[in-house]
Amino acid sequence: MIEVQNLTQTYPSGKGVFDLNFTIEKGEVFGYLGPNGAGKTTTIRNLLGFTNPGHGSATVNGIDCRRHPEQIQNMIGYLPGEIAFFEHMTGSGFLKFLQSLRRTQDGSRKEELIHLFELDDRQKISKMSKGMKQKLGIVAAFMHDPDIYILDEPTSGLDPFMQNIFMDLLEREKLREKTIMLSSHIFEEVQRICSRAGIVREGRIVAIEDIAALNTMKQRTYTVTLGNEKDTDTLADSPLAAVKHTNRQVLVTVGENYRELFTLLAKLEVTGFSSQQQSLEDVFMKYYGTGDPGTQQAGGRPAGKSPVGNKPVGNKPVGNKPVGNKPVGNKPVGNKPVGNKPVGNNADAAKEVGHE
Repeated sequence: MIEVQNLTQTYPSGKGVFDLNFTIEKGEVFGYLGPNGAGKTTTIRNLLGFTNPGHGSATVNGIDCRRHPEQIQNMIGYLPGEIAFFEHMTGSGFLKFLQSLRRTQDGSRKEELIHLFELDDRQKISKMSKGMKQKLGIVAAFMHDPDIYILDEPTSGLDPFMQNIFMDLLEREKLREKTIMLSSHIFEEVQRICSRAGIVREGRIVAIEDIAALNTMKQRTYTVTLGNEKDTDTLADSPLAAVKHTNRQVLVTVGENYRELFTLLAKLEVTGFSSQQQSLEDVFMKYYGTGDPGTQQAGGRPAGKSPVGNKPVGNKPVGNKPVGNKPVGNKPVGNKPVGNKPVGNNADAAKEVGHE
């Protein structure tokens, strides 16, 4: 359904995406994960045909994304991370405008989505809050019932209740065998809805893994309280991944070696025992340690590295900074692509309206 082969695009700053390779099958929900600036949006812009890669290709249903962008955009529901609206329009006027561009006659799905997200489409877009604009973008991306969705940070600006409403919508679309690419840095979203995830770091895919496999990589950390310092030192100095926390407490991280742990604990005076399981985020963060992000094995894991181990996680945090909506006055900034055709002569605008 979606295929990216050796895709490379380098900006003057030296940043970009480099030798990307992945496929998304029909009916699959694919997570695309990485911190802000990792290359997620650049990848998506290539899939929408908004920019020219320096090397490689991106295709949807066998159609080259750059050579035939109008065909691609007709079959995709696109929600960008930063949405440029016609601010002088009302929400209702904007959605009607998109309907006319797409030549959509049936407005029943649009009305269903407006009701679902409690969108007041009578307001002028310039008066809408960030959350209300995000709802408008979601309605715009979903109302023509496309077979493919490409969603860039789709829950940005939504309150927790609406985030849950949105994830329920994605689960229903998944049951309808829609193909979904979900770009996010929110791991709980990916864990809930995706079957596979690609992890991008500094413009390169460092791993592509099944979510089920990533869940099995989770380790559990135990806080063991001992009755004396001698037993504390014995446990801390054992071959297990153990770190002395206090004079009487040791933190032990266990993957599958439970037998070794409990065999040793049976010989010690244990007075307390508690556990904390790693989150899926902890597992993903193993990919953000030191090393060359360009080295990748077939099958997803970085060559020569285990995604789970006893090494500390690197110091590259996954960003939690929400993507904001920049005000654009009463006209879209520059030559933004709108509807199924780019407005003006430039299809490579940096921001896109959320309906492509």
